[in-house]
Amino acid sequence: MSRRYELPEEAWELIADLFSRPQRTGRPRRDDRLMLNGLFWVLCSGAAWRDLPERFGPWSTVYQRFRDWRDDGTFTKVLERLHIRLREDGLIDLETWMIDSTSIRATRAAAGGGKKGGPQEPLSQALGRSRGGLTTKIHLLCDAKGVPLSFLLSPGQHSDIGYAQPLLDQVRLPSARPGRPRTRGRQLLADKGYDADGLRHYCDRRGIRPVIPQRQGVRKPKPGRPRTFSATRYRQRNVIERLFGWLKSCRRIATRYDKLASSFSAMFTLACIRRCFRHYFSYRT
Repeated sequence: MSRRYELPEEAWELIADLFSRPQRTGRPRRDDRLMLNGLFWVLCSGAAWRDLPERFGPWSTVYQRFRDWRDDGTFTKVLERLHIRLREDGLIDLETWMIDSTSIRATRAAAGGGKKGGPQEPLSQALGRSRGGLTTKIHLLCDAKGVPLSFLLSPGQHSDIGYAQPLLDQVRLPSARPGRPRTRGRQLLADKGYDADGLRHYCDRRGIRPVIPQRQGVRKPKPGRPRTFSATRYRQRNVIERLFGWLKSCRRIATRYDKLASSFSAMFTLACIRRCFRHYFSYRT
């Protein structure tokens, strides 16, 4: 019997080998699929770890498995696997990409993790104070079909433009065939918050056409060929707004409860995995 939030059989078959581990001596290892379903239940319901239903087993076991998969990069490997399958079936738009950010409110329980994080954790834990209190900002890059490609976390008060180039630099869309991964699209859609000469020059060097409206009265016009702007193509940017709305339907993303940035990043990766599964099984021909 299928349950809400849990992976169907055909979805588990795509990624089961990434979770296989050699059997150690001692107690039998609990089923990886059951543990992953428990993680999806926490992600979507927003409940505390201790409130996990009994069918998933002890909550501490599910939480420990989450930490293990977070630290060894299993969630990232799953997302890469799904990107490969989506690209093979032509379900990723390699021409038009778009970038934007959203702020996530953090609870008071999310504060205080700065001194307990590992050496890879940022000192701020991607938490900052803005007008809404404690917030984390998610910088996201997606394609024109609503497939999340890459993301970064920052404190809520940081500006969007400072994370645009690092976000674009970390994109790697692998292919099942030998060759280099895809690292850029043909055009980049963004709102006025990304209207900066540095980003436009970056796009020019990489052969990307920026579709970004210019802010009025910010800088003087420069000599040479003027920048063109396509309002028709810019209307496609609503895709990333709707993607943010879908991702925030996962309550662990709509509000941040995790102290460590790595834990919140792993939860957001799980939400992206769930989105890729939905895209793959809904639109595959």
